Amino acid sequence: MVEVPSAVYLAESLARRVDFLSIGTNDLVQYLLAVDRNNPRVAGLYHALHPAVLHALQQVAEGAHRAGRPVSVCGEMAADPAAIILLLGMGIDSLSVNVASIARVKWVIRSFSRQRARELLRQCLAMEEPSAIRGVLNNALVQAGLGGLVRAGKH
Repeated sequence: MVEVPSAVYLAESLARRVDFLSIGTNDLVQYLLAVDRNNPRVAGLYHALHPAVLHALQQVAEGAHRAGRPVSVCGEMAADPAAIILLLGMGIDSLSVNVASIARVKWVIRSFSRQRARELLRQCLAMEEPSAIRGVLNNALVQAGLGGLVRAGKH
């Protein structure tokens, strides 16, 4: 399980020693951003689409794949339609979600080619604000006919 920043930096080395890597996004985001999402005083600073998080996920995916190992994602990001686009673009091999999210996840994956997802990933990796990243991805979802998955106010 890749849940702490130190594991991000060692992803390729760790991947050579195991059968697969799984990224636990809830904890990884919290530790990367030093924000307790359950603390109302700072929870507003917790952004799964923060550029630092996206770069970390990309680094883990690349390291795992260089080592010839698959990488999966679990946690809230795996069921977030906007995040799914980026995970697809990163080459994440599998997503672990609850049963209630499966149909939504499939809908997003079937609506975006890997190439389109990579284009959106490149665009988002160049951005600096989580809200701008969310806006680009929500717009892509709407353009793909998935506007019903975009929930107002969710950042």
